[in-house]
Amino acid sequence: MAKVYVFLANGVEEIEALTVVDILRRGGVETVTVSVTGKKEILGSHAIPFGADVLFDEDACLDGDMIVLPGGLKGTNALMAHEGLRNVLMAYRDAEKYITAICAAPSVLGMNCLLKGRKATCYPGFEDKLLGAKVSGDSVVIDGNIITGKGMGVAIPFALALLSVFSPEEAKRVGTGIQYTGELFTV
Repeated sequence: MAKVYVFLANGVEEIEALTVVDILRRGGVETVTVSVTGKKEILGSHAIPFGADVLFDEDACLDGDMIVLPGGLKGTNALMAHEGLRNVLMAYRDAEKYITAICAAPSVLGMNCLLKGRKATCYPGFEDKLLGAKVSGDSVVIDGNIITGKGMGVAIPFALALLSVFSPEEAKRVGTGIQYTGELFTV
């Protein structure tokens, strides 16, 4: 079974984080939410509290197939500043595992030199932080093992694209089941 880690910090955009978790779990993917704050309770960017499954443990996060960084300005800044998460990102890069981010969070990838020569998208205003990327205005961009989404409004197609990595059929089934009628981005 595939395993995905979704990293959370206070100030994370709730919809971007929880939509990914919901869609992946509906598709049968083991999805673990990881707090980088030292506490399981997360306070989202709109003051919505929710809980993470586990606290950050660098070694424990290395067994996944994909990592997800949701946006939200304060949450993105906290993810950017987290040294252990940076180490996990580099390990996933070296292993050519999936690294994904949405909204402001693709800036974490860019600032850590993970987007050189790759096509990527982000929330408008963060393009200058996508160092080395071929910046796109598309809603969802898939370039090899890097998947980026533009913002909260594309959380569902972004999440379905992540699910399609493991099973395009499941992505289609889940999309149909939730009445999603937009474009399906698949790997």
